[in-house]
Amino acid sequence: MKRVLIFTDGSCLGNPGAGGWAAILRYGETEKEICGGEVLTTNNRMELTAAISALQALKFPCEVELYSDSRYLLDGIEKGWAKKWQANGWMRNKREKASNPDLWQQLLEALECHKVTLHWVKGHDGHPENERCDKLAVAQSNLFAKQKGFLEE
Repeated sequence: MKRVLIFTDGSCLGNPGAGGWAAILRYGETEKEICGGEVLTTNNRMELTAAISALQALKFPCEVELYSDSRYLLDGIEKGWAKKWQANGWMRNKREKASNPDLWQQLLEALECHKVTLHWVKGHDGHPENERCDKLAVAQSNLFAKQKGFLEE
């Protein structure tokens, strides 16, 4: 299996608000940046979307080291929350629905295709790739905010 490093981040202007996501994929000396966003979303949705988009961009099964500053993303997988919610019909408990079931489902499916190890990085703490992803994600948030007239040109 080829070994790929993935760095991700999400951004949101307001929560909910205009949001952006970004990922850096690195295989050896080759890097690819991908990014996108939505007009009205949440930060957690953008964090999940960054990871999903990066994993879906891989053309074949890989050994992946995925770095994120999102405890929501990492805990949802590492602590088994997402699989538990899925098994319970996307319910957190008997009364509360799980948030973002559509994205958690996509992430669980994407994870099945690869051997993924998750790593937490402290956000806004000088980690070079996390800082790059943050800048790209914020730029996407601003772009989508401008498209809807939320921000001045």
